[in-house]
Amino acid sequence: MALFLAETTGISVLFALPRFREGEFGGKITVNASDFPKVNDPPVANNQGKFWMVTTDKGVLALYKVCTHLGCIYAWDNLADRFACPCHGSQFQEDGAYIAGPAPRSLDKFAQEAYNQAGKLVANSDDGSPMPLPSDAVIVKVNTGKKILGKSHF
Repeated sequence: MALFLAETTGISVLFALPRFREGEFGGKITVNASDFPKVNDPPVANNQGKFWMVTTDKGVLALYKVCTHLGCIYAWDNLADRFACPCHGSQFQEDGAYIAGPAPRSLDKFAQEAYNQAGKLVANSDDGSPMPLPSDAVIVKVNTGKKILGKSHF
């Protein structure tokens, strides 16, 4: 009986622990720092990581591609210069801040880390704030397992 309980507990623990590998959604997605758009350029979609790569005057952001209202996939509207959800009309600024619509909060963001050619950490953002990208940064790792919820506008 003790052996049966130990095996059952071991198997349960293995199934309960997340097993996301680097490069998979839920783990860290590596992108070239040069893949982020320049300031004032439209955001760039990263479909593998399910995020938008955005560059503001304060730094780079990785915005989760799922609307905070009901989970629809929103898109960048070049004409309006904002993110717009096609399902219910929520709108967000380039940095993910809420503008209008039924969404209860701003867009969710992912934590990021920037590394130089030698593999040394040169910048990070664990709280979802824009990460200034140093000139020697060559890769950015976006941690899709660490989602930072957008701020509520209520």
